[in-house]
Amino acid sequence: MSLDLSPIGWARIILVTIFGTLFCIGAAFFVDSFNFGGYTPEQLRGAMFTDIFLPTILAAPALFVVMWQMRRLAMVQKELEVLAATDTLTSVLNRGAFTMLVDAYLKEARKKTVSGSGALLIVDADHFKSVNDRFGHKQGDHALVLITQKIKDVLRDADIIGRLGGEEFGVFLPGANHSSAEAVGERIRHRISSHEFQPTDTPYHLTVSVGGVAFDKASSYDELFVSADKYLYDAKAKGRNRVHIGMFGDGNEPALPEAVGA
Repeated sequence: MSLDLSPIGWARIILVTIFGTLFCIGAAFFVDSFNFGGYTPEQLRGAMFTDIFLPTILAAPALFVVMWQMRRLAMVQKELEVLAATDTLTSVLNRGAFTMLVDAYLKEARKKTVSGSGALLIVDADHFKSVNDRFGHKQGDHALVLITQKIKDVLRDADIIGRLGGEEFGVFLPGANHSSAEAVGERIRHRISSHEFQPTDTPYHLTVSVGGVAFDKASSYDELFVSADKYLYDAKAKGRNRVHIGMFGDGNEPALPEAVGA
């Protein structure tokens, strides 16, 4: 089992305290050693005891407190980093963190001989404005949390989900091909449409439209997003509550409809 020597690991505190104290004891012996030759045996034993005792009772607690405070600061910094990258409502990545993470994956893939494959999906709640208008924003927030959970339920550990804004979510599927991306999109759509959302005595039928592109060539996040967005708008224009996944760069992207409501 490996020791956790990270800034938030207890092993770091213990090791620094132990070795720091030993260093202080060694330094005390070194400084005092110049006087050892003139000491009587009794004085030598007293000096050696002092060289061990004083650094132990002074340095060890001081080093422990300093390292403990540094650990607390590291934990706070880590929490702030997580908060900065997380959507506070749904607890998934926010748009900036999602974009940066996916782009980093794509840049790493471009460095390799094989550009890699994957898919970018955009999941958008249908007619979501009516949820807020009819039931209030609190119930609207509850619906977004529910949608998030249903999306996460069908994803693998390696998949990435982020809230792009409002009622729109991004899902990145590393290594996915067109058929598997389409299958994931359908599972997301079915999970959400089959769940009973009941903000009042009367259940409300939540649905989502899913648009996306699979890729097997070098690409950037912006290119994939623009393409996936076209497929999303096409899915909404054709009636919503449906999935439309294309192949990036095949020349078959749908034209954007003139206007599609929320």
